[in-house]
Amino acid sequence: MTTRQITNEENGCTVPVACALTPADLAAQGGRWEQLAARAMTERTQTGHGLRLAFRPEPGAEQQLRALVAVETECCPWADWTVKTNDGQVVLEVRSTGAGIAALHDMFTSLQLAPARGCG
Repeated sequence: MTTRQITNEENGCTVPVACALTPADLAAQGGRWEQLAARAMTERTQTGHGLRLAFRPEPGAEQQLRALVAVETECCPWADWTVKTNDGQVVLEVRSTGAGIAALHDMFTSLQLAPARGCG
């Protein structure tokens, strides 16, 4: 595992940019992300501080996203993970600093957007 160090701007603590999941758990988590993305993800945008993912408010999508974020919060504490509902979407904002931003930009690149929905 490659580990980079970042310094938290708020408290000055140094935190490794690394994932604490085992390879098997990482594969399982990745599969859950792929399932949710294929079903409901409408946007993946790199931001100056990390990443923004938007999802349609499909039945169960927000709960699934919150469960995924709970795992990410534990295994990747070098980033701040926030889920909000906004304009008829469920939005995940992930923020970090320093090397953490580049790591976030590299994350989730393999996820495919969900097919667009028709009018009716």
